[in-house]
Amino acid sequence: MKEYDCGFKIDNKWFRYRAAAIIVENGCVLFAGNELEDYYYSIGGGVHMGEAAEDAVKREVLEETGIQYEVDYLAVIHENFFHESKGTLAGLDCHEICFYYLMKPRGTQNLNSNSTTSGVKENMYWLPISELDKYKAFPSFMKDYLSREHKGIEHIITDQRAS
Repeated sequence: MKEYDCGFKIDNKWFRYRAAAIIVENGCVLFAGNELEDYYYSIGGGVHMGEAAEDAVKREVLEETGIQYEVDYLAVIHENFFHESKGTLAGLDCHEICFYYLMKPRGTQNLNSNSTTSGVKENMYWLPISELDKYKAFPSFMKDYLSREHKGIEHIITDQRAS
């Protein structure tokens, strides 16, 4: 049976329900990248129809890193609005709801990644948290979020559409 992501496209509008991981080891946070996009992005992907977000993040992390990470807790619910001018979402007004889970650290940055996306190899990058503002990395809230204490689940809204 084919799995379907919770998302849809109508005209030039695109919506997706996504689950993503915040994986921190040795002062660095894990991001992915590929040759089709000019930015780094969080580890994760679309939640499948009938799938719990926590199960989706565990599946996506395993698919992308080759490692079975454990979920620590749900950290952020992110409402993300953006207009994409290039890459795989070029010309689309995008609306994404993403559940970010903090994963339990393993004490090592060693991965076993053999991931692909849109037919190209995905690469994994450990970016230093203190230098995240030097990278084009999304979500843009990650450096601020990882640089302070937290209580409970945070709700973050990012609107990067041109006004």
